[in-house]
Amino acid sequence: MDNDREENPIPAEPGEGDRDENGPAGENGDALVGGEGEPVIGLTLSEYDAFQEELETARAEAEKNLDSWQRAVADYNNLRRRTELEREQMHGELVGKIINPFLEILDDIDLAIRNRPASGAENSWGEGIELVYRKLLGRLEAVGVTQMEAEGREFDPHFHEAITHEPNEDIESGRIIAVVKPGYLIGDRVLRPAMVRVAA
Repeated sequence: MDNDREENPIPAEPGEGDRDENGPAGENGDALVGGEGEPVIGLTLSEYDAFQEELETARAEAEKNLDSWQRAVADYNNLRRRTELEREQMHGELVGKIINPFLEILDDIDLAIRNRPASGAENSWGEGIELVYRKLLGRLEAVGVTQMEAEGREFDPHFHEAITHEPNEDIESGRIIAVVKPGYLIGDRVLRPAMVRVAA
């Protein structure tokens, strides 16, 4: 009798092993199964739908948070650039107020250099004055103030102030014949326009 039982095993009850290996939950919302027939996650259909809804809500919230973060970063970068620009402008205005009175002294030195004697002992004295003039220009450049290069260039009312318009056969009309008083820049901003003679 015992031998008959061993040779004829009792058939297994229909259950999870009889389901489609790749199929979804059954009619009663049983556990989903994987490729090996093992349960993957124990969810009913209603629980699965609720999970999907929560997932979509979380994804929408994440996108909303990402958009808010990107806007905050953009606002911060704009504020930083605006602050840096305002600081540069304030610095330029402050330096300009300090430097402007000394430009007239530079003008006097420049005029003396232009009218120095061509030779003799006084010429060597003029060379010393020119050396001082160059040193002063170097100090100005160290704080961002530079002298304009205007002679021979096309007249630009943003950088130059014309004191005369005169005919000149050697220079094209609209170009600067000579600089009467040098102009200065602080960065890209005009500290003082150059006073020039312009070819008509």
